[in-house]
Amino acid sequence: MLRTAVRSTTLRPLSLRLTTSSSVLAHQFKPARFYSTPSSSGNNNKNSKTDTTNENKSTSGKEEGHSKHFYPLLFLGLAAVGATYFSLNSTSKPPKAAVDPQHHSVQKALYSPSEVDVIFVLGGPGSGKGTQCAKLVSQYGFVHLSAGDLLRAEQNKPGSEVGELIKNYIKEGLIVPQEITIGLLKDAIVENFNKGNKKFLIDGFPRKMDQAVSFEQLIVQSKSVLYFECTEKIMLDRLLERGKTSGRIDDNVESIKKRFRTFTDTSYPVIEKFNEEGKVIKVFCGDPVDKVYSHVVDELKKRSIVE
Repeated sequence: MLRTAVRSTTLRPLSLRLTTSSSVLAHQFKPARFYSTPSSSGNNNKNSKTDTTNENKSTSGKEEGHSKHFYPLLFLGLAAVGATYFSLNSTSKPPKAAVDPQHHSVQKALYSPSEVDVIFVLGGPGSGKGTQCAKLVSQYGFVHLSAGDLLRAEQNKPGSEVGELIKNYIKEGLIVPQEITIGLLKDAIVENFNKGNKKFLIDGFPRKMDQAVSFEQLIVQSKSVLYFECTEKIMLDRLLERGKTSGRIDDNVESIKKRFRTFTDTSYPVIEKFNEEGKVIKVFCGDPVDKVYSHVVDELKKRSIVE
């Protein structure tokens, strides 16, 4: 009897191997069955068979009910497994943002360098960027776009959705989110380009490396970078003097010192990066205005930017 029982239980795994994969999964979810040990008595064997037959009949209805719910769930489970496998083994790359400092050429620039000349004008607050840009505009017909002026104009525009945000950033000496600044610069460049202007001085921009990468990726590659180098003491004296009449909320000692820190921490690395590319024209701005301007013109002529 013991030998017969062992044989009946050890043969079941072999029969399972011959079934399909779905039948194997279905079998695992069926209610457990209990097999009686064959008896030496003929009557006991008959009773055992009868009990087993009755059990099969009673459980067949239950199994049919289970199968109605099991197979849809099995299908969904297999679909989920397949989707997971595909995503893990897919060679497709994740989407990239249009403004992404780590990836160049994600989106074609609006203009080519042959269509538009852009010179970034950088330097600490009070270094004289605006003064020198005004002289270049007068003599050589550049369009002067001051990132700060564009932001302040947007800040004061009635109904502006970002006016209050810009105001708070400027007051705290922080850098306004690049989406806002680049959007304003783009609109100004397109407007002037459509009027026939192709030479631009962009003053006070870019102030962070991601701004530089995004601008050149989305709008146009810069030709050169004018960097006005100056001591903080000279710049502080100039800004405090200007603050007497400018009416700007950031021309005060507290805001000025924050702007100095911001320039040192975030803007100067931009200059270093462009210097590695051979684009930077460094000019000491502590000299008198005309002397500084003469130096600027000489450097621009060396690079054939002006004649």
